[in-house]
Amino acid sequence: MLRKPQHASEYRPEYLELVRATCLYVATKLGDVMDEIVVIGGLVPSLLIHLEDLPPGTLGHAGTTNLDVGLTLALLDAGRYRGLTGRLRDAGFTPDVNEEGRLTRQRWRLRSAGEVTIDFLIPPSTDADQGGTIRSIESDFAAIIAPGLALAFEDRDRVRLDGRTILGERATRGVWVCGPGAFVVLKALAFDLRGENKDAYDLFYMIRNYGKSVEDVVARLRPLLTAEPARRALVILRRDFQAIDGVGPRRVADFLLGAPDDAIQADVVGFVGRLLDGCATT
Repeated sequence: MLRKPQHASEYRPEYLELVRATCLYVATKLGDVMDEIVVIGGLVPSLLIHLEDLPPGTLGHAGTTNLDVGLTLALLDAGRYRGLTGRLRDAGFTPDVNEEGRLTRQRWRLRSAGEVTIDFLIPPSTDADQGGTIRSIESDFAAIIAPGLALAFEDRDRVRLDGRTILGERATRGVWVCGPGAFVVLKALAFDLRGENKDAYDLFYMIRNYGKSVEDVVARLRPLLTAEPARRALVILRRDFQAIDGVGPRRVADFLLGAPDDAIQADVVGFVGRLLDGCATT
């Protein structure tokens, strides 16, 4: 199992390629339910933002070491998850185990290529559901409750994956990928929940580099603001990302350099501020 890196320097291009290849393999195995699945998490920036489209000298996204997959509640409520999990098993996936050897039913691993794991997430279904907790679905299948996840099915892009699967097969498939507006919401909520440097960096990278300007992210985020999770995300951004020494800018700098950096932190404040100003415009 790949240890989750803590700093940008620890991420390697081969990690990202493994996750991408795993995503393509899953798409070849779950084709008829892919409309009810959306890719979220650290793979998203590299799927929505291409290095060749960025200004010269701009660094590509650091990458990721795992695949995060969001499921619709409709898929679960209809009982169709049984077909999904059965086909995952047939494709060689099994529930993972943690460092203590305990079953982690929300995280699955491909037996023949065990470096990459898949985490399954679902939106809350009741007011009592708490973000980050585990919803048990069957004896060996569960999913992480992710507030705001439903927005990833409203703001999403169809992305064509063309390459080799984790098993080395040549394939081309289309997958639904969380759009930039929903991505900002999900990362802000995740940062509020766990405060990870990588979440702050992912959020900033999307705001700074998606499309031609911050306004392209604003255009995707503003239609989501009728939903409470999106409004909550803006509160978090104002609280944590609008002071140069705030936890958001500091943790972006810590992820990139391992230390505070005034230039990076000012960049974070500036870009997030432009996003907030755009969302406040009527």
